[in-house]
Amino acid sequence: MNVVETSRAVRRPADVREDTGWASAPCPVVSVDAGGTLLALNEPARGVFPAAAAGGAPAEVCAAWLAGAHRPPVGGRGPVTGRVGDRSFEAHPVDHADGAVTWWLVEDTDLRLAREALRVERQRAAVLGEVSTRLLTSLNPERCMQVTAELAAGHLADAAWVVAPGGRRDFPVTRCVRGGEAVHERLRIDPDEVAGLAEALEGFPPVPARWIEPSSAPAWLVPEGFGEVGSIVVTPLPGHGVPAGALILLRRTEQRVFTDEEEVFARLFAARAGAAISSARLFAQQMSITDTLLRELLPPKLHRVDGVEFAGRYRPSLDTERVGGDFYDIHPATGGGESLVVLGDVCGKGLEAAVLTGKVRTTLQALLPLASDHPRMLRLLNDALLNNHDTRFVTVALASVARVDDGVRLRLTTGGHLPPLVVRAGGEVEEVPAHGTLIGVLPEIEATTVEVVLGPGETCLLYTDGITEAVGGPLGGEMFGEDRLHDVLAACAGMPADAVAEHVHMVASQWIGGGSHDDIAVLAITAPRGRRQAPVGDHGRSTRTA
Repeated sequence: MNVVETSRAVRRPADVREDTGWASAPCPVVSVDAGGTLLALNEPARGVFPAAAAGGAPAEVCAAWLAGAHRPPVGGRGPVTGRVGDRSFEAHPVDHADGAVTWWLVEDTDLRLAREALRVERQRAAVLGEVSTRLLTSLNPERCMQVTAELAAGHLADAAWVVAPGGRRDFPVTRCVRGGEAVHERLRIDPDEVAGLAEALEGFPPVPARWIEPSSAPAWLVPEGFGEVGSIVVTPLPGHGVPAGALILLRRTEQRVFTDEEEVFARLFAARAGAAISSARLFAQQMSITDTLLRELLPPKLHRVDGVEFAGRYRPSLDTERVGGDFYDIHPATGGGESLVVLGDVCGKGLEAAVLTGKVRTTLQALLPLASDHPRMLRLLNDALLNNHDTRFVTVALASVARVDDGVRLRLTTGGHLPPLVVRAGGEVEEVPAHGTLIGVLPEIEATTVEVVLGPGETCLLYTDGITEAVGGPLGGEMFGEDRLHDVLAACAGMPADAVAEHVHMVASQWIGGGSHDDIAVLAITAPRGRRQAPVGDHGRSTRTA
């Protein structure tokens, strides 16, 4: 060992610290000897530890985390972090030869606060993302309210209420306590009992939480076993044009009161939830309206009328749609007269064709007093469509049906439609010679009425070209055609009306397979077996043109 090294080895720690200039350092510096006694500290350190003085114990006058770090752990000593009041520091040790340690404290309060703010913002962004993800997966208003209440109780408060607009006293509400399940019900409540609730339901800005006295909360607002309410937030749920409701957040007294930042975040949460609830409510209203309108466009359920069997099958061109351009209706007779059967095909597919279908069906229903005169009904329908300024045309088949003895008498008229087919008891298939002009194209039309009598077990089939023009088969490109339809009908001899309609529809659907197709409609009219006795010599079968 040379002289310089020997001199350095025997110098006191205080001399070393004086050489380093630690006393004038801008950051706090604390020196502790090997026994844990405070040796010295500079002026910045006195500002941090005002009770500290040389000769004292760090655990008594400094922070406990710093005193604990002075004892060297296994593996050596390293930087430690801790807080002194509202300030936070990172302490870096400098070891000395005699076992003393000088701790240099670097303040990182701003960094800590920035990290905490970033953590909170990330947490809130995750909450908002979860709100969007879970709420956008449902278009059910009640389900959206339940999800909103669950997320609010889990992330924002100890309990949450979602109140939707209702009547004067009856409101749909969803409530949830943290850790529990959301409960949806209708309650008779007075919004004026909660400060800011009536205004929130009207969409007005929220009342600050500090203005709401927790002790004034009505009994219905405090969940059973919740305890004393310490803080309340009431904020509106903004919707699309109209408010979607209000969100109420509750915290217990043992929790901190809502801060201004938390109230702002609650509004962001409510904005996303309100948009989702409003969208779900709008969708539900539109679905209700659509269902109501579609009920008027869907074919009716058929059954036996005045002793005559009726059955029908309908399939839109698009499997995702419920309506299309084909239609059929049955208007029962009043006073023992004839029932009127209507089957038609509007040019086109989908909703636009269905709209015209509704107009045609409504017009024909208005013309029911003229049901005995088929040509006149078709002429008036033709005039109505020409005045409608619609370029689509319509084909229609009319059948006036009445029970006679043991059979059924039909008066059949077509306007540009495929001729009806009759399958006799022996399996013969006859084409009814009814012909007429397309409806909605020419100012003048022609139509002939043909009378047919069905014997027991015989059927008259009305159908649209979706059957005969169906493309499919084994090779996928062959048309079903009239001959194949005749063969299918021949196999239906003696079957009830429902079996005939089902068989024709099933065979056509199998022919189409998964390919595209036009709208399909079939309607079977069958004379039941054994219901009435026919007079002697009357075979109940004839065909003549009127």
